[in-house]
Amino acid sequence: MKLDTAARFRADLLRGLALPQKRIPARYFYDAAGSQLFDQITELPEYYLTRTELSILEKSAEEMAARLGPQCLLIEPGAGSLVKVRFLLDRMEGPAGYVPVDVSAEHLTRAAAALQGHYPTLAILPVCADFSAPFPVPRPPRPEARRAIFFPGSTLGNFGPAEADALLTRFADVAGPGGSLLIGLDLQKDPAVIEAAYNDRRGVTAAFNRNVLARANRELGADFDPDAFRHRASYDPTAGRIEMHLESLADQTVRVAGTAVRFRAGEMIHTEDSYKYDLDAFARRAAACGWRADATWTDARRAFAVLHLTADVS
Repeated sequence: MKLDTAARFRADLLRGLALPQKRIPARYFYDAAGSQLFDQITELPEYYLTRTELSILEKSAEEMAARLGPQCLLIEPGAGSLVKVRFLLDRMEGPAGYVPVDVSAEHLTRAAAALQGHYPTLAILPVCADFSAPFPVPRPPRPEARRAIFFPGSTLGNFGPAEADALLTRFADVAGPGGSLLIGLDLQKDPAVIEAAYNDRRGVTAAFNRNVLARANRELGADFDPDAFRHRASYDPTAGRIEMHLESLADQTVRVAGTAVRFRAGEMIHTEDSYKYDLDAFARRAAACGWRADATWTDARRAFAVLHLTADVS
């Protein structure tokens, strides 16, 4: 871990644990171990999001690629294992390059190397960065006709409304006038279906949630006992979101970078939100952030959607 990244993790962790409602930013889930656990989550029977989005991509990727156009530079923030992007790359016309962006350098390097084996002539330009902040976009060796941002997985749902709007606005700046955003959104539905996706019977999501504590131990010398915290996930219908927490099972004191942090039995650490969207409401919000929604693809049950938006920024 780079020194500046470690310092930011330490500062964010200490700041979040000092709040009346303790919290850890969700971006710290995704070290190498967390990324591998998330890959396992996407294959769970309860986790409908990934397989539903994949079915939409498989059915409609040709239409999506046509929207992106020829000689497009494709940028994927939070790229993960680089699986979904293959549906587009197989159908895009002469892409100028592909820029996967991810915070886990080890995971990104492995995934980019594997992808290069499948697309030996494609310029793959990985960027290790936190996409929630500004990140550099490398210039591809071939001229780019336009830029497109691929943001699948309903990752936008992990951001609160103000943060999501800021991210959409920044993406519009990155894409530039006439650029594209191809985004996956988990839609509002029966809360029981949503809650089951975040409380799988095998406990993989619980391990993923607790891994952020193990990461603090590995990288910051903290002394969390991950087994002393219980995974909790529930749907808030008023806010339209899943809330994920870690609940302290006892009164305990943890040391983080020399600072003592006390927990009461039953006290929660808020680790993640996952907002579920209404399509019309999202289109209005996107318009306020510089985007025009011009195509939507959904599954038969309207559980998930992939949208194409065009940047209207000048």
